[in-house]
Amino acid sequence: MENQHEMNFFDLCSACGRAIGRCCRKCWEIFERMIRLTYHYWWLVMTLALLGVAAAFYYTRKENTLYRANAIALLNGPTISQFEQAYEPLRSVSQLPDEFPLKELIKDGKVTAFETYRVIDCLGDSTADYVDFHRISSPTDTVKIQMKDHLCLQFRIKERDLKMLPEVEEYVMEWLNSNGPMQRMYETFVRGLQSEVEFNHSQISKLDSLTTEYYFHSHPGSEPLGAVGSGIVFMGDWRVHLFLTDIYDHQARTNLFDRRLKQATAPVVLENHFAVAKDPVNGRKKCIILFFLLGWIGGCVLAEIIDRRKEIIAWLEKK
Repeated sequence: MENQHEMNFFDLCSACGRAIGRCCRKCWEIFERMIRLTYHYWWLVMTLALLGVAAAFYYTRKENTLYRANAIALLNGPTISQFEQAYEPLRSVSQLPDEFPLKELIKDGKVTAFETYRVIDCLGDSTADYVDFHRISSPTDTVKIQMKDHLCLQFRIKERDLKMLPEVEEYVMEWLNSNGPMQRMYETFVRGLQSEVEFNHSQISKLDSLTTEYYFHSHPGSEPLGAVGSGIVFMGDWRVHLFLTDIYDHQARTNLFDRRLKQATAPVVLENHFAVAKDPVNGRKKCIILFFLLGWIGGCVLAEIIDRRKEIIAWLEKK
């Protein structure tokens, strides 16, 4: 019995290289055939290519130009999955109630393609660094961390309807913030924030009363801690100096939670209003190139059918 040859890494690389080579040769042969068809049936191929360019000009006319509108949403309590469930009806107009004004705008094509994208925090400092529009980040990535309380909201709107952008934003936020489960999560979240804020302020008061005696009454061995502000010197015990960093950190934490509580006015708030991207979805240059190529390919296919019409007819007439 002959020994079966086991494929090693180099054999695999060689096989992949041969497959890529065959694919490249085939693509080149197809391209050569298209060039010949274009030469022999130039009147047909160029007609379809020019029709494609004309269709591109029509598709990209000013009133039909599509733009992406983006905004960063801050979730005050709701989870990402809860938000996605509430956002899903905006993607499928049939799930919206008939009396909701946004449904008519979506049905009329004034706003389309509602999407959400994760916001990435690269440094792990709870600060948004960029939006993952290409959806290449992983929930298990420890470097590109997906934020749990931030999402990028996006929809498409035509240039002729840009004046309606504030109105659409109002309808979107009204729909999201009227969701029952998210409202309940928001109420729990706010109560927790209020408790945290009260606790932090009480601790600040305790620290202040605890250190007053050291700072403003002299003790043996007291020495200046250094200038704070303009020409002001505090006298205090050296032991208090060891806790200054902790006091400043606690003050920063207190300010953070105070600011977070002020932001939490609804289950979902926008950190910025919806802003329109500079480049349109259906840019004229891009569409002209794409439609021209489609017209050229379509013309070559039609020319190939005409060139092989006798063979095709003979094949169809076979019994």
